[in-house]
Amino acid sequence: MNLITSVAVLADIIRQGGVIAYPTEGVWGLGCDPFNHAAVKRILALKDRPESKGLILIAGEANALSAWKETLDAAAYQRLISDNAMPTSWVVPDTHIAPSWVRGEHQSVAIRLSQHPPVQTLCLAFQGVLVSTSANPAGLAPAMSAEEVHLYFGDRIDAIFDAPLGNASQPSQVKDILTDAVFRA
Repeated sequence: MNLITSVAVLADIIRQGGVIAYPTEGVWGLGCDPFNHAAVKRILALKDRPESKGLILIAGEANALSAWKETLDAAAYQRLISDNAMPTSWVVPDTHIAPSWVRGEHQSVAIRLSQHPPVQTLCLAFQGVLVSTSANPAGLAPAMSAEEVHLYFGDRIDAIFDAPLGNASQPSQVKDILTDAVFRA
């Protein structure tokens, strides 16, 4: 198990097309550079997930989401960059910012501004948004520890971020940024 505590080393792995596992607010996630098609394809293969479903992007600071400011009205953009009582991934209209292999069959992308310090420091070290999808093969429960990540994926991922899991009791809720409709509670 390749446990790494250095966010600088993890960011370099991601920049080189690597796939890592990292602790999010409530479950372990798999992440990579969303603009690296080969890395995203690796995650989809690991999870046995079709590209058409799309993936969530995660950011560590509001500045990383400035590209979407152009596509949203002021109130919607404020929701995107605001702290929430529970982790919330917002489905945001998007036809040209996120790559098609991240959006899937959608004209939108789900984005979360994380309040979890390990995610924030990782995204800051990478200097951008990351793919964020639960660390589990299709049909299995999301990993809740580095050991479970290793059991699921072994050496098929490049590193595991040795940091604590957040206190949320489940994966992020997913809501529409424009209508507030709930896709996943």
